[in-house]
Amino acid sequence: MPISSQQFIPVEQLREGVMIMKDKSIKGILLISSINFALKSEEEQGAIIFNFQNFLNSLDFSCQIIASSRKVNITGYVEKIKKLEDEQKNELLKIQTADYRRFIEELVAGGSIMNKNFYIVVPYYPLVELPTMPGGGGGGKKQTARSILTEQGFQTGKYQLWQRMEYISLGLRRCGLKSVPLGTEELIELLWSLHHPKQAELGYYPELPPEIIT
Repeated sequence: MPISSQQFIPVEQLREGVMIMKDKSIKGILLISSINFALKSEEEQGAIIFNFQNFLNSLDFSCQIIASSRKVNITGYVEKIKKLEDEQKNELLKIQTADYRRFIEELVAGGSIMNKNFYIVVPYYPLVELPTMPGGGGGGKKQTARSILTEQGFQTGKYQLWQRMEYISLGLRRCGLKSVPLGTEELIELLWSLHHPKQAELGYYPELPPEIIT
């Protein structure tokens, strides 16, 4: 019997901008901006490093930093420029548009254009409950109790998770970095792109039913 790839994905549910994992932990993801460190002065670089060290040392919980590189597909952009070129009435502007299109095509032909995104995955482990197992004694078969994340446990855990994410955002702000939490739709697209890199590079993303975007 074929095994579904979903069995290897540790995410059980996406809800209210939160990933509920199969081990009943919850996680949120922050999208982080970047800075051109090499263009900073020596004093600025030292200040950034010092603030980042202080930020890391202040954390009393674990988190994961992810750098994702994705090849950028600009075929649609080149086609748009070609359409503007064909529709251009002014001959001089038509020539300039054609030169710009050829420049972009040569630039892409010389190497892949990569887009790099940075994320921080923030976990939290809320209290879970064990269900009451029927038939405590006797010679019945042994049953395995599976932990349950209740609605109250989820809401309490989500609040604690947001507190952690806000703390991280404040710490990164001192380093000159901005951050924004991913919502449910962004989380779905991120997870989908990680498991379908070729389709994501072509700019394809599946349509999401409205009822799951909460």
